[in-house]
Amino acid sequence: VRQIVGRLAELPAGSAMALAGSQTGGVADPLSDFDVYIYHDGPVPIAPRRALARDFADDTAAIEIDNRFWGPGDEWIDRESGHKIDLIYFPADWMEDQVRCVLIRHEASVGYSTCFWATVRRSQPLFDREGWLARLQALADQPYPEALRHAILAMNYPILRANHAAYTHQIEWAIARRDRVSLNHRIAGLLASYFDILFAVNRVPHPGEKRLIQQVQQLCPALPDRLPEQVEAVLVSVASPWDAPASLAAIHALLDSLDAFLAAEGLGGATV
Repeated sequence: VRQIVGRLAELPAGSAMALAGSQTGGVADPLSDFDVYIYHDGPVPIAPRRALARDFADDTAAIEIDNRFWGPGDEWIDRESGHKIDLIYFPADWMEDQVRCVLIRHEASVGYSTCFWATVRRSQPLFDREGWLARLQALADQPYPEALRHAILAMNYPILRANHAAYTHQIEWAIARRDRVSLNHRIAGLLASYFDILFAVNRVPHPGEKRLIQQVQQLCPALPDRLPEQVEAVLVSVASPWDAPASLAAIHALLDSLDAFLAAEGLGGATV
């Protein structure tokens, strides 16, 4: 990784680079890839990126340069280690705004509100041309703002089942229409907001979408009762027979436990 970063540091557009993802989040396993974030203040040319990949990849035919599915990225399998290398390109000013929007402006999202804050906070800097990344990490290294905590609750709690457009109502409609794709989609959205609430209540920046049950148990001291089995029941209910749908019962059990948990934390009725 340091050799790759050394080559990329020769390009003038790169402001900073850092190792991120599971490798710095304490949850890496043998399947984990190496995520290198490249923060730039201008276009990063394709030709040297392709040449770099050819020097390190075990199969040059399988190199992928400038993937645009989730933003610009280069991917290949490293020749020596067999690990997947994932170079992810972010405009430096965009990433800084993602951190400022939660820590300064206290803006919540529908699910995953503080993921970029968590990413910046736990990244391992590998290159920092003018100290921009050091300054951003200094901003990120602060206590969880109480105003942000309440903003996340106010954004995510009502759409669980209180509002007209709440996930539970949309799940009811999906069951009535026998639309299993929609059912799966709305359950995924409900769980995204559910976990966003749990991390916020515990004043923990959200670590991302992978291994969420493991992460929430590891990082959050206060959690609803029976969380793992209740989440599992919601997930497996997607495939329940239409004449005996289990999704609504499992979801309401999960949310009843959440309500009891919020009340015990002094947040019941104060989340909207």
